[in-house]
This record gives sequence, structure tokens and C-alpha cells, in this order.
Amino acid sequence: MSYDLIATLMFATMMLMLLTGQRVFGAIGFVAVIAALFLWGDRGGYDLGFSAAMKLMKWYPLLTLPMFIFMGYVLSESKIADDLYRMFHVWMGGLRGGLAIGTIGLMVLISAMNGLSVAGMAIGSTIALPELLKRGYDKRMVTGVIQAGSSLGILVPPSVVLVLYAMIARQPVGQLWLAGVVPGLMMAAMFIAYIVIRCWANPVLGPVLAAEERTIPRAEKLRLLRAGILPLAIFGAMMVPFVNGWTSLVESSAIGALAAFVAAVLKGRMTREVFENSVRNTLGITCMFMWIILAALAFGAVFDGLGAVKAIEGLFTERLNLSPWMILILMQLSFILMGTFLDDTAMLVIVAPLYVPLVGELGFDLIWYGILYTITTQIAYMTPPFGYNLFLMRAMAPPEISLRDIYASITPFVAVMVLALVLVMVFPGIATWLPEYVYDKP
Repeated sequence: MSYDLIATLMFATMMLMLLTGQRVFGAIGFVAVIAALFLWGDRGGYDLGFSAAMKLMKWYPLLTLPMFIFMGYVLSESKIADDLYRMFHVWMGGLRGGLAIGTIGLMVLISAMNGLSVAGMAIGSTIALPELLKRGYDKRMVTGVIQAGSSLGILVPPSVVLVLYAMIARQPVGQLWLAGVVPGLMMAAMFIAYIVIRCWANPVLGPVLAAEERTIPRAEKLRLLRAGILPLAIFGAMMVPFVNGWTSLVESSAIGALAAFVAAVLKGRMTREVFENSVRNTLGITCMFMWIILAALAFGAVFDGLGAVKAIEGLFTERLNLSPWMILILMQLSFILMGTFLDDTAMLVIVAPLYVPLVGELGFDLIWYGILYTITTQIAYMTPPFGYNLFLMRAMAPPEISLRDIYASITPFVAVMVLALVLVMVFPGIATWLPEYVYDKP
């Protein structure tokens, strides 16, 4: 049997196992080890898993993963996110669509606290959505706002997904995070611009908050502003030393986790229940990602050994005679297709052994491509009929919001995200400028 046929069989078997509902790491790892056993015998098969595990355990930047996840859960479980929304509620309520704009701001800050899109979706659905509906906001617009805003969690640092990409692509986590800052803020600004334009053209979609709700003492307004600045202060305490070269990435993640813990203690919210939930969730999420990375490393090792990347490169460039940009666009379209039934981590570990080396061979920058992958994943999350975020939203939304409403709500925001993707593709400096400035300065 030829190596090309073995690689095709591996990929088809893995996809079949995933479609039957198997866990991502189990399907990928099982196919990798079984293929290694058939190809290289008992010793080669067993060594593959052991080698991948040792490589994972020796990867020092992986320590950032539990630190940032713990920081996010502490700030979430201690209800500091509630204070954030209350701040936006009061300060932005006087504008048309102000609460929807504030919700995008909330999502950006939640992203900077947690790095997971699911956290933003959960907080937006439980805190912001009921308030927006109660105040007469259009249900389709606000549903789209929460889905689009929550997707920023995998782009704005500290993105957990970019940590996973860094491990698989062998790229610096710090550069990837910095590369996500400008595109993430640009996308948030584009969402806000869309909300402002829509609500200016049709004020019924986002009515101004009633005067009695906005009329509160100045001291209370300032107190809420301080509550909103707290997560930014924690983020600054963590990132400023790192950007200036005073601390390593792991040390900065420890500062962020400690600062979040101290903030919760000082506000009197670090109860036993909050601490236990934060630690338990941190352990669960961290172990899940470690298993996925372990399986991806094993799968990638087999594919490298088979020469599958060279075979695919030859198919695209020699047999089909496609240009590098055409190949790149086909890759992005395949991500959107896979996003109809897989989450971001599954998509990455399935195709990373193929795509990441191929992108490098085609001459593209892997830091820049990491941001393209992340934005494309965000789009895939919200692309009907089976987008991951669509069903999360349906599970968390109140009964009056139907699946039809959710599908209709996301169309304009997907269009905005496609525009952002095109901008980053046409102008790579949007993603590469900040990491080049920070890492290349004397």
C-alpha cells in the first residue's frame, strides 16, 4: 500500500470516528498510534505516543495555559463580569444601541480575562441578553451581537486557541498573542460601527435607555467605572512587563492569575465555592487541551513520516497548477466547511499536520497565518446550518428566540468578519506589525 493511500485512509478513518461522536483527542490519537503500529511495528508505535508526551511536558510555555484559564474563571466566578456590564449599562445607555455597544465592550474585556469564546457566550447570554430584551432591543440584533462578540475570545489575548496553534506550528506564543491584538480590536470596532449605523438608521432596533435608569449619583457612576477598569488593570499588570521584556510569558501569566485572585479577595468575593469552582474548571479545561495537543503531535508525527505534506503540496502546485494564494483560499474555505460540525480545536488538530507545514512551504508567514486561521474559525463558528456558536446560543437563549432568529441574526456579523478576514489577508501588517515592533526593537 502506498504512503499516499495510507495517509488518505488515516484521514478518512479519523473523520468517520469524529462523525460517530468520539472524543476529538481519542479519535486522533487512536488513528495515529494504530497507523504507527502497522507502519513501524510495536516499538515504533509505542514510542510515538511516549515521544509526543515527553515533547508536550517539556514545552515550558504550556504553563501559561492553566494560569490564564484560572485567571478567567476567578474573574468570572467572583461576578466581576457583572460589574463590567453594569458599568457599560450606565455609561453607554444614553446612546442609540448603547447597551449593544457596551455588550461588545464587555465581550472584549471578557476575552482579555479568559481566552475562551464559550466563556463570553455564557456571560453574554446570562447577563446581557435578558437586560437587552427587557429594554426593547431587537431580539435578532442582540442575539447576533452576543454571538459575534463572544467569538473574540479566541483572537484577543490571552487566547487559549492560539496557545494550541503555537504548540502545533512551533511558533512563539507571545508573538501570536500580539498579532491578535490589532485584528481583534479592529473587528470589535467594526461590530460597533455596524451597530451604530443600524441603530441610527432604525432607532427601534436599539432604543435609548430610560432617563430614570441613567440618572444615578456621580459617585455611583465613578464606582462602576472603577469596577470596569479593574480587569483592564489586571490585564495591564500582566502584559506591560511582558511587552517591555521585564518578564517571560510564563511569569506574566502567573502575575495575571495572582492579580485576579488578589482582586477577588480584596473585593470580598473569594469564597470557598468560587475558589473550588475556579480550580475544578481550570483543571478540566487544561487537561482537555493537553490531551488534544498530545494527540495532534502524535498524528502530525505519522503524517511527517509518510511525507503527506509533500504529496499534498505536489497535488496543488504541480498537478492542479494552483497559485499559493489560491491554495490558501481553499484552505480557509475548508475550515469554514469543517466548522459546520467541529469546534476550533478539533479543526486545528485535524488539519494542522497538513496545512501548517504547507503554508510554510508556500512562503507565507506562520504568525500571520495563525491569525487567518483564528478569524476563519470565528466565521465557521457562526455559519449555518451547523455552526458551533449557533447551537450554543440556542441552548442558552430564552424560548422566545427561535433557531430561525439565531440564523438570521448572524448574517450581517458574518459579513463584517469576512471583510475583516479580507483586510488581514490583503494587508498582513495588521497582524504582523505589533509583534515585529515589540520583538525587533533594540
